[in-house]
Amino acid sequence: MKSVPRWGLLSAATAPVVLIGGWTVAAARQTGGFDSVTGTISALAAHGATDRWLMTSALVVLGCCHVTTAAALRPAGRTGRVLLALGGVATIGVAAFPLPEVGSSTVHKVFAGLAFGALAVWPLGAAVRGCGVPWALRPRTSAVASGGLLGLVGWFVIAQQQGAAVGLSERAAAGAQALWPLAVVLALTRTPTP
Repeated sequence: MKSVPRWGLLSAATAPVVLIGGWTVAAARQTGGFDSVTGTISALAAHGATDRWLMTSALVVLGCCHVTTAAALRPAGRTGRVLLALGGVATIGVAAFPLPEVGSSTVHKVFAGLAFGALAVWPLGAAVRGCGVPWALRPRTSAVASGGLLGLVGWFVIAQQQGAAVGLSERAAAGAQALWPLAVVLALTRTPTP
């Protein structure tokens, strides 16, 4: 098994910090308050949001972290690495095409859907068979991880349609998707290489 370079650990650890820190600080800065249970992450970066640059910057850094982590995850399957990088690029697209002050944006939705989809299924493509494979890259673990991430994305989709707890479900899905690459990198850095 190849090892993960230190910069890969740094990018994987930065991703959840910048995402959760970004939505926390951006929500606190909203004039008139912000309900994180019902308000989306995208609303914090939308045109008309107070200090929208905070969440926009956090999304760009998050996307860059995913691309960097994908490059560092040399022991993982190529398909998974490509999907993780694609999720990162799509996250940057979410930031580049923010929601308008009122209404929705088809381009924003396409990038958000691509990001959520790619980041939910990348563990399946990252799975590796063989002896000595760290737990986080084993096929069964990867399938469970993707199943859980897809379940959280499904909750978000249902919440959007029902109009309840949209922000909470989105934060659960996005937060888990930001944490899983870190779990994989940590599993690889703790596994001795022959």
